[in-house]
Amino acid sequence: MASINKLMKQAMRAQQQAQEVEAALADRTVEATSGGGAVKVVATCKGELKSVTIDKEAVDPEDVETLQDLVLTAVNNAVGEGQRIQAEEMGKVTAGFNLPGFG
Repeated sequence: MASINKLMKQAMRAQQQAQEVEAALADRTVEATSGGGAVKVVATCKGELKSVTIDKEAVDPEDVETLQDLVLTAVNNAVGEGQRIQAEEMGKVTAGFNLPGFG
C-alpha cells in the first residue's frame, strides 16, 4: 500500500508541475518568418497568435495569393514550433510516468 501512496504523491506532484509548465507556455512566445523575413509571426506555445508583421515590399495588390501563402507559412511554422516546445516541456514533467492524461 505504501507504494501506491508514493505513486499517488508522485502523480500529484507531476500534475502540479504540468499545470505550472502549461501556465508558463501560455506566456512563452515563438517567432517564425517566411519570404526571407517579409512576414513575421509571433505566437505563444499554446497556439495563440500575438502579432503578424508584413513588410511593405511583400504587399503587391496584383499578387495577393503569394502574400496569403507567406502569412499561412509563417503562422503554421510558429504554431508548429510552439507545439514542439510544449511537447518537449511536458515530456520533461511526465518522464518515467505512464499515466493517462500526461504527455
